[in-house]
Amino acid sequence: MVRIIIAAAVLLCACKSRHAPIKENALKPAVITQQVGADTDDPAIWINHRDTLKSLVLGTDKATDGGLYAFDLEGRIVNKVTGLKRPNNVDIAYGLKINGVPTDIAVLTERETNSIRIFKLPELTPIDNGGIVVFAGETEQSPMGVALYTRPKDSAIFAIVGRKSGPVDQYLWQYRLSDDGKGAVQATVVRKFGKYSGKKEIEAIAVDDQPGYIYYSDETVGIRKYVADPDAKADGELVLFGTEGFVSDHEGISIYPVSDSTGYILVSNQQNNTFMVYRREGEAGNPHQHKLLSEVPVSTIESDGSEITAVPLGDKFPKGLFVAMSNGKVFHYYSWEALLAFINSHPYSQAR
Repeated sequence: MVRIIIAAAVLLCACKSRHAPIKENALKPAVITQQVGADTDDPAIWINHRDTLKSLVLGTDKATDGGLYAFDLEGRIVNKVTGLKRPNNVDIAYGLKINGVPTDIAVLTERETNSIRIFKLPELTPIDNGGIVVFAGETEQSPMGVALYTRPKDSAIFAIVGRKSGPVDQYLWQYRLSDDGKGAVQATVVRKFGKYSGKKEIEAIAVDDQPGYIYYSDETVGIRKYVADPDAKADGELVLFGTEGFVSDHEGISIYPVSDSTGYILVSNQQNNTFMVYRREGEAGNPHQHKLLSEVPVSTIESDGSEITAVPLGDKFPKGLFVAMSNGKVFHYYSWEALLAFINSHPYSQAR
């Protein structure tokens, strides 16, 4: 019995220490949020366009009795929805017409009900009739990743949803979100696409609205890139990048815009406690060639999800806010200026 207990203790320690230690030059967060109930997973940022200082960071608590939390810019919990069945990723869109009224929404996956959940912002009022089943009729459902795409030409809003496991092709399903005529949201499948290596899972998904691209992390393999507009009839993969330099899992993806077409793509190197940085616009002459630009060490531990905004949010975040999930039931807020200073002073080199 003693040997079993000791062995179990050793195994537990090994599991907890599989990530790299926090590096000496790691960036420190400007804010650490209050703790959620069980296990943080993925954040999103809602900008209050009337008063940006009243903007919110949303974050999921990934548990069977989990929730969706709203934090202010000081990291305080100001609202929450509990009793959700293992919520995973969350994303935000602005201006979906409900009863003719432009409505900001948060959409998250609820894995144990095979559904997506939709909440009105900033109140966190449900407007989904209790949930919308996704991957209907499939053997593999268990939704995990979700990202929202707002099409520039007509402001149509789409949800791109991933799952715990699935086929090697058509792993992602894309749904158009619309008013059901009764004050709630409905979702219509418009596209099935996306390669999957079969090696682990796909959770992190991000959409870059202006140029119209979807990025998603095929964990332990790389980041895959596709056209976002389903009407383009372009389901082929544009590129697989980020195939080297990751300790294990490719996780949260965040996109910081400098202009309509330039900026940065940040991807969590989860077990190394760093974020890999790529040029949003690609390389000269090839917009789909994303070479590693820098690797930023953070104090965040094993970040599963992240989000970023370029909107100024007060004295702590004058050029934008980067938020990352961390072990310890919290989210970390970083100033974009701190990240950019590191990126500019520490260009990636294979010789390092």
